Amino acid sequence: MKYAENILGTIGDTPLVKMNKLVEDIPALVLAKYETFNPGNSVKDRMGLKMIEDAEADGRLKPGGTIIEGTSGNTGMGLALAAIIKGYKLVCVLSDKQSKEKMDILRAVGAQVHVCPTDVAPDDPRSYYSTSKRLSEETPNSWYVNQYDNPSNCKAHYESTGPEIWEQTEGKVTHFVVGVGTGGTISGVGTYLKLQNPNVKVWGIDTYGSVFKKYHETGIFDENEIHPYVTEGIGEDILPLNVRFEVIDGFTKVTDRDAAVYTRRLAAEEGMFLGNSAGAAIKGLRQIHEQVGFNKDDVVVILFHDHGSRYVGKFFNDDWMQEKGWLNEDGSYLPDEK
Repeated sequence: MKYAENILGTIGDTPLVKMNKLVEDIPALVLAKYETFNPGNSVKDRMGLKMIEDAEADGRLKPGGTIIEGTSGNTGMGLALAAIIKGYKLVCVLSDKQSKEKMDILRAVGAQVHVCPTDVAPDDPRSYYSTSKRLSEETPNSWYVNQYDNPSNCKAHYESTGPEIWEQTEGKVTHFVVGVGTGGTISGVGTYLKLQNPNVKVWGIDTYGSVFKKYHETGIFDENEIHPYVTEGIGEDILPLNVRFEVIDGFTKVTDRDAAVYTRRLAAEEGMFLGNSAGAAIKGLRQIHEQVGFNKDDVVVILFHDHGSRYVGKFFNDDWMQEKGWLNEDGSYLPDEK
């Protein structure tokens, strides 16, 4: 009989799915690495488990301990699955811009959830970075995960996601495109693919309000670039150690509106019910094509992080989209911004 010993045994080995309508004007073969097939419905299941296993191995996480992490939601879910199976408590700290669905899901899987204001500096005591650190200092027998700087985040994708993409494309992958938040996915996958073939191009999707693109191009951390944005799961107002800029060939920025519209279009035109960062990623891929051009021999792998069920009250809600001015009253979309 073939079965997993527990839910953690189902993490990874996600499929590649050919993109069609949204890339019909792009000559390359575009394949989506469809991470919602993980049991927690996101790519973060991979690194959630890896970070816990590595912390257990070196004694940072002890039996009966409490795991504490600042998360946009998906890492929290990955940590929660492992915490349930392994017998740990979990405290998740989110910013108030994250969807209600994410918060409800985390509570449903046993996490204690703290919500912090979005529009504060990272070093502000109210920020979700500062709150996570404070809670870890105040809680006995606790471990602060810190996915942004934790090397196990990057390692998880170097050991699993990258090799899967290489094997699934039979080594024919020429480009890898993915939204960048903590940096673990783009850095881990990008490092692995470039070791197999240094000619593979690695592109990051950024958002307006984030510092990544300008820093990559100029080496300048420009605080004037930082402002609140709606897009969830990508972009940062800090420079995580897991973002290995030397592995990344380029960034493109996608507007909040375009990310939202393309999230809807993925569902309506490709049957891909995905999260907000997927909309940013597919729009970003189209912008990259405009900038550098893909050809018919290229095999482009785009990674989609999470599931649309986490955004039903926002990007998949007509009233919310119309309030933002991103959807016409007849249900039609506004034209692309960039």
